Amino acid sequence: MNARAVVAGDTFELRYALRPRGGNDIVSNFDDVEPETLTLGDGTLAPMLEQWLIDLVPGERHVFLLDPWQAFGANQPDLVQVLPKTDLPAEMEFAVDQLVEFAMPNGQTLAGRILEIGDDAVKIDFNHPLADLSIEFEVEIVRIL
Repeated sequence: MNARAVVAGDTFELRYALRPRGGNDIVSNFDDVEPETLTLGDGTLAPMLEQWLIDLVPGERHVFLLDPWQAFGANQPDLVQVLPKTDLPAEMEFAVDQLVEFAMPNGQTLAGRILEIGDDAVKIDFNHPLADLSIEFEVEIVRIL
């Protein structure tokens, strides 16, 4: 019997890795004991990445070579913001290149990378860390649940 392919809305077990093209893994769960379980469309993976999982069959390993526009997009200058320190949590400690997460009013979190720290303000880049990069997206659907 042929295994069916992934369709929108499926829940499945997945092993995956993301890395800049020719670079080291930024995230990978290939070495984890258990694969990650996710549902297409639940927001676990970026929609730009989810589309590559449609029609994959469990047990096959694929590497997709994505240009920036197919993955995390271009760096957007308006996502680099200078925030007054008074707007940030008082207990927050700052270091250049540190990734920080902010809770948004809608309950989502937004991650940013600290670029500069001034006396009264902090310059933060809210672009995705992989923006502007060509990406290797390696995936294996373990099984559809």
